[in-house]
Amino acid sequence: MSTAHAPTPAAPIEVRLDKWLWCVRVYKTRAQATEACRGGKVTVDGQHARPAREVRTGQTVTINLGGWTRTLRIGQVLDHRVAHAELAPYLEDITAPEERERGRERQVQNLLARPHGEGRPTKRERRAIDQAFRGPYDY
Repeated sequence: MSTAHAPTPAAPIEVRLDKWLWCVRVYKTRAQATEACRGGKVTVDGQHARPAREVRTGQTVTINLGGWTRTLRIGQVLDHRVAHAELAPYLEDITAPEERERGRERQVQNLLARPHGEGRPTKRERRAIDQAFRGPYDY
């Protein structure tokens, strides 16, 4: 009995924008990526992009994340979700340091904003607060 090996699928040249945003872990679900595109929060090379827009290597994707803007350059195009540690060849984060700091400040403000009378933070919320204020070398 001979076993024939299936040919290795070639890397795609283009992929849908919403799928790429999900694959590189900008959004947790593809539905969230689609909704962000429809809501005008995502631009490709300075133009508002619909979820079905095809993207390719070298294009710049800008995402408005509510209070700060993240800018990514597409590396190799992929059509499947990969681990966070394996993202390096697929995108280059070219977000300005000032924007990144604005995003961090926004995250801290969201963690600390608690409606009056809601009580003490839960264990999960306390851990998130501790992580936000931890220095780069604190373990």
